[in-house]
Amino acid sequence: MKDFFKLFATGALIGIAMIIPGVSGGTLAVLMGVYDRLIGAISDLRRDFKKNIVFLLPIIFGAVVGIAAMYFPLYYALKYAKLPTILLFTGLMAGSMPKLFKDSIKRGFKPTDIVAFLIPVAVVVGICFIPSLGDVNLGADMPVGGYFLLIIMGALASCALVVPGVSGSLLMFIFGYYQPILDTVRAIFGNFWHSFGVLALFAIGLIVGFFSIAKLMKFFMNKFPRGTGWAINGFVLGSIPAILLTDEFASSTFDALNISIGVILCLFGAIATYALTAYVESKTKKQDIIEEN
Repeated sequence: MKDFFKLFATGALIGIAMIIPGVSGGTLAVLMGVYDRLIGAISDLRRDFKKNIVFLLPIIFGAVVGIAAMYFPLYYALKYAKLPTILLFTGLMAGSMPKLFKDSIKRGFKPTDIVAFLIPVAVVVGICFIPSLGDVNLGADMPVGGYFLLIIMGALASCALVVPGVSGSLLMFIFGYYQPILDTVRAIFGNFWHSFGVLALFAIGLIVGFFSIAKLMKFFMNKFPRGTGWAINGFVLGSIPAILLTDEFASSTFDALNISIGVILCLFGAIATYALTAYVESKTKKQDIIEEN
């Protein structure tokens, strides 16, 4: 029972990180010392189902609670303080960059890694120039193709847990799905069945993403660790200008008060994420020393 509540609390922290654009649930999983076991349990679920599901369930329940706890703060922050909130997201993402690049440099660098790095940057930034990308309709008149896109968005959101340093919720924000998903949760009391269906499809995408991306990450990190690291860096770096190119940012209120608060929050977010990743690194080093001795 003690282990259950410990894993539940761990899942709650991961869930909070997953819903905040710019923060990686994978980084929190590393911090809490469960990342390797988590990826192993997800990718090898069928191999030892009972053992893995007992480990995963309290984390999943905790993550759901963490996400629910952060729903209203984020909803109202984006509604009433859009510019400061977006700049906070930007700072949170920027603060993770030094650690990611440091880890990649340790693995080495070859000219071919430039391609692995630049393609994700170009893809993430290029997404923002797709016409009407931010005009996402999740209402009852949603096009048929929108239902399939929901599953894809759910899979992308799962990156928040599976890939350390990458924020799946930030990718959703860039694609224009973040606010509509929050609105759908709020609308569930008024239009239950449609909202439930939308969220169910999104949840299916999350589940599919957890298992498929976990397996892909395990494969790529084992076979191509250096190139995979640089590709992750590209996604993160590309997300910083991309978030400033979204329709949400463009529709923000740019006055002296909002800009001032936004700059302060951006700096705070960068420092907080940098401190968090530095702490993760120091804790990992201590654990490695203990295991070696």
